[in-house]
Amino acid sequence: MLPIVVIVGRPNVGKSTLFNRLTRSRDAIVHDQPGITRDRHYGKGKVGRKAYLVVDTGGFEPVATEGIYHEMARQTRQAVDEADIVLFMVDARAGLTAQDRIIGDELRKSGRRVHVVVNKAEGMQPENAAAEFHELALGDPLTIAAAHGENVTDLIDLVLADSPDAEEQREDDSKQPRIAVVGRPNVGKSTLVNALIGEERVIVFDQPGTTRDSIYMDFEWDGRPYTLIDTAGMRKRGRMEEAAEIFSVVKTMQAIADANVVVLVLDAKQEISEQDAHIAGFILEAGRALVLAVNKWEAADSHQRDRIKGHIDRKLNFLSFARLHFISALAGQGIGAVMKSVDAAYAAAMSKLPTPKLTRALIEAIAQQHPPRAGYGRPKLRYAHQGGSNPPRIIIHGTQLQHVPDSYRRYLERFFREAFKLQGTPLKVELKTGRNPYV
Repeated sequence: MLPIVVIVGRPNVGKSTLFNRLTRSRDAIVHDQPGITRDRHYGKGKVGRKAYLVVDTGGFEPVATEGIYHEMARQTRQAVDEADIVLFMVDARAGLTAQDRIIGDELRKSGRRVHVVVNKAEGMQPENAAAEFHELALGDPLTIAAAHGENVTDLIDLVLADSPDAEEQREDDSKQPRIAVVGRPNVGKSTLVNALIGEERVIVFDQPGTTRDSIYMDFEWDGRPYTLIDTAGMRKRGRMEEAAEIFSVVKTMQAIADANVVVLVLDAKQEISEQDAHIAGFILEAGRALVLAVNKWEAADSHQRDRIKGHIDRKLNFLSFARLHFISALAGQGIGAVMKSVDAAYAAAMSKLPTPKLTRALIEAIAQQHPPRAGYGRPKLRYAHQGGSNPPRIIIHGTQLQHVPDSYRRYLERFFREAFKLQGTPLKVELKTGRNPYV
């Protein structure tokens, strides 16, 4: 499981700035007016040596009893309850405030791993900036300047030092495939899970949001053991009204990262939404093998069936590597075909690709289509080898590869996928240019 890092603190101490720095994004609005962040923002950490999920919270005012600040405090408490690590941000320029003391007391009682992060410490001696925050009795304060990125990488490496690497986590039980069932609320995820395990292990109800947390279950199919993960439905942020429901999105992202294969469930009676594409995009970013299952096929009329097929072609065309099935989880129709595709996708994701075969395939691909010229020369792709699995990574070495366009990289991905029959899994092609010894 990817660790969850939650950023908390009073308003305007730089929580959203740190979130944007850790995720290398601008998802969280940054402004010098307190209280800008009201809902939680979440994303995959991209700074540091280890993988993790990071959550930005609104300004924490524990004493608020009503209004928006009371709701923000309620959501922050929920985030802390679900956190593995809490980063308690304070302001070096403002110094230790009475509100910081109140937040510190509450975090101390939470039982979570809390690290005091002293922000806005640029131009200050670290010892002087952190001195008065020792009074919080939450360990040695860590000084950073989130706006400038100072000490941010050191901070995240330090707080995650005891967390296992993502690769180590997946290797622990790699012999037993982990299948995450994801999708929007009320598309039939729990019904599909119950159909697979042959008993009613998870609640099935027609009200969206019944599943609040990710549920892990071991089961066998045709004599082979699997771990099945039923996840909460991912909704649009604007419709997430309850704190528990908001945080279920983070749990779903965590389950996707923890899985080997993801079954994305769509509803045949509904249109493909931006949220479906958002979920699919995160699966692709996480590099997980994928199977598409369009549920409630028996209840859809011919117009709805044609519409869903057209929407998949237009809005999810970037998932062309995944196998598509039209199923009825309630009636148990098409479940066996889904599991066959799961097995095929898992095998493709875990494929071992010998270097000689990869290099021969690379030579054949170049013979069919040369990379475009760059100035007076042409990039030279010399040999390829496998750099990892789940998803398969193919590393190509050569010269002037920085000039290879993305369109040619995509051509190579398609070629390797067809050559090695890697249906059902994303494929990553990385280009590495050799160092010129005469420079």
